[in-house]
Amino acid sequence: MINREQVRLAEALLKQKFEESKFFAAHPEQKVYRLEHTYRVANIGRQIAIREGFDETEMIIACLLHDISYCEEFDEDGWKEHGRRSAQIARPFLMELGLAEERVNEICYGIAIHVDDKADFPGERTPFAVSVSDADNIDRFDAYRIHETLCHDGFIQKSTREKLEISVKRLARLYEMKVIQMGTRSAEEIWRERILFYITFYDKLVAQLNCSMSVME
Repeated sequence: MINREQVRLAEALLKQKFEESKFFAAHPEQKVYRLEHTYRVANIGRQIAIREGFDETEMIIACLLHDISYCEEFDEDGWKEHGRRSAQIARPFLMELGLAEERVNEICYGIAIHVDDKADFPGERTPFAVSVSDADNIDRFDAYRIHETLCHDGFIQKSTREKLEISVKRLARLYEMKVIQMGTRSAEEIWRERILFYITFYDKLVAQLNCSMSVME
């Protein structure tokens, strides 16, 4: 059972921080992206929580707040700290919700480590904590991300040969990523499903690009 009031409060905090952000005021497209990403991660986290028997409310809140520090502007390397900074922002809010200290610590630890697996306070890499980063990583592989990545690469402007080279390299990397281990069996199942979808897409793309060149090549 989800505590809808607690989730509503977490979402309100997230939106408030984003609305007050000078960085997002100057980059509104980044605010839209970050909010959409956060909602997707929260929904993935909820799927994992349901399958694993975790507290759904706590997992949704952890995922909603995992990137809240993006409301702040940081330098080129500052993004590496955004998990730890997000945990710092989330902690007083979680305490105000009346959650037990050990629950607050586990939620904050999951948020803190989701970038580089490091926190600035002691904690344990429990399946719950690791699931925050698992949900975040899983969101990197969905239908929209294919579109986003190809646009970022300037794919449509490249030659057919360049497109083929990019696709072949990406396909090889996907096969390597297929066996990455996650914190729970449920996350691994979702991950494999996403990666297989990507492999199917790039398999078909490579085949199509091969057919797009002269039969004499």
